[in-house]
Amino acid sequence: MTDTDLYLRAEAALAAADPDQKIRLTRALRADWLAGRLQRDDASEPAPIGAPGRPPRPLLVPPRELVQRKLTTPEGRAALIHAIAHIEFNAINLALDAVYRFRGLPSEYYGDWLQVAAEEADHFELLRDRLAALGHAYGDFPAHNGLWEMAEDTAHDHLVRMALVPRVLEARGLDVTPGMLERLRGVGDVETVAVLERILREEVGHVAIGSRWFKYACAGRGLDPEPTFRSLLSEYMRGRLKGPFNVDARLAAGFSADEIAALETMEQDGD
Repeated sequence: MTDTDLYLRAEAALAAADPDQKIRLTRALRADWLAGRLQRDDASEPAPIGAPGRPPRPLLVPPRELVQRKLTTPEGRAALIHAIAHIEFNAINLALDAVYRFRGLPSEYYGDWLQVAAEEADHFELLRDRLAALGHAYGDFPAHNGLWEMAEDTAHDHLVRMALVPRVLEARGLDVTPGMLERLRGVGDVETVAVLERILREEVGHVAIGSRWFKYACAGRGLDPEPTFRSLLSEYMRGRLKGPFNVDARLAAGFSADEIAALETMEQDGD
């Protein structure tokens, strides 16, 4: 039945355009999974990837069209919080798509990504609350679609998805958040600092889940994870990597020192 099929339930949450509905469906999906109320039809096929459900705003524009604002103003802080909220909203969809799209994997895989989806929903709500405190709402500022574009580029292969979405694009948050925290402390925004500190702690765990299942996929194909990761970086990310990298957080998230060195070398080569 539809209401007990994991993949159909994930598809419904992914398709929900209203953020509150998406969050409700995501939390109910995880609760039902943890309670053992769902089954998996691994013989079924996912639909080709398309745009996920999302509200009509924010307006999606190329990254170069996004205006940088100063954090010394409430408007500037709201714009930064909005940008992070948009990333977290996309991250809900990315986690749901990881559940929906890739079938026949161990049960622990689906439990991991449902946990990620639920925690990303928490992050989005926390950031939306901070926006409201500053007199703004999600959708008030334009945003870009880079995270979902990479989901589309990696929809054909679970191994490639695990390598490039959690371990490259989402791991970018581990690198940039400490600088954001320092700037926000400098302007006295302790409320946003507290939110981002929680998000950073939990995002380390999310990237670690990506590392775990990337290595699992490599093992299943008889591949060495580290050269495989370097090869995928060369194929998909040349010229698009930005440092500096948060070495401690990345090590905690399952990166090896050699993988971080590969990121740093490729970032330099792209200059």
